[in-house]
Amino acid sequence: MGWSEDLLKEKLAGKLIGHHLYCFGEIGSTNDEAYRLGLDGAPEGTAVLADSQSKGKGRMQRVWHSPAGANIYTSIILRPPLKTEAAPQISLMAGVAVAELLEQYSPGKVALKWPNDVLLNEKKVCGILAQMKTRGEEVDFVVVGIGLNVNIHRHEFPAEINNFATSLSAETGRKMAREELIISLYENLAKWYTKLINYGFEPIKAKWLSLAPMIGQTIELVNFKETVTGKALGIDETGALMLLTAKGGMISVSAGDATIVKKG
Repeated sequence: MGWSEDLLKEKLAGKLIGHHLYCFGEIGSTNDEAYRLGLDGAPEGTAVLADSQSKGKGRMQRVWHSPAGANIYTSIILRPPLKTEAAPQISLMAGVAVAELLEQYSPGKVALKWPNDVLLNEKKVCGILAQMKTRGEEVDFVVVGIGLNVNIHRHEFPAEINNFATSLSAETGRKMAREELIISLYENLAKWYTKLINYGFEPIKAKWLSLAPMIGQTIELVNFKETVTGKALGIDETGALMLLTAKGGMISVSAGDATIVKKG
């Protein structure tokens, strides 16, 4: 699998993220497995890790390309003391954690695309899918799924995403040790999650905005029902994207695909 399960468990023992680690050679979806574990009462920080997925999940019911031996597919159970309307803060926090980690390998080339894509040289290198279980108005748990393209070659991407996707090795020109990246990913996620719990959303929001080139730009936002065009003004305290529409009204959007409208 390109990593030692025993070594990972040894390195992650006692850590906030990964102290309970379930490793699979192949699985349908790490998110599905983590959600099942969450329902069974698995503690916060439990992580599911797979070398490949047969039914990897992307946002808006898309499939996440999940070949073996190349990338990181993991899902983490978090139990934040948040109201349900603040749950989107979790996926933005995860994006910040991943982006900061990748900055160590490609300084100045990492960006965030609302709501939860991480870009490297303007191509998607990581996707995040958060799934929530509620308890009344409170969050029971959130499963944070992270698919990070590490050592996959450009020609290995499916044709339909080849122009839009990339990997860490493709952009840096060197193969990465997934074992080290997994540990660093969990540590950085724990760091930013702790900030969120202890200091609120403001530090995450500030870091996210500093890495989001779409803010201030005219964007097209597509969700399941409609397409909206407007100027991206920022994100609110729940993590929703604030748009100034062509008609001069301001709206907050909590879900959808946002793309910068190219001029000319």
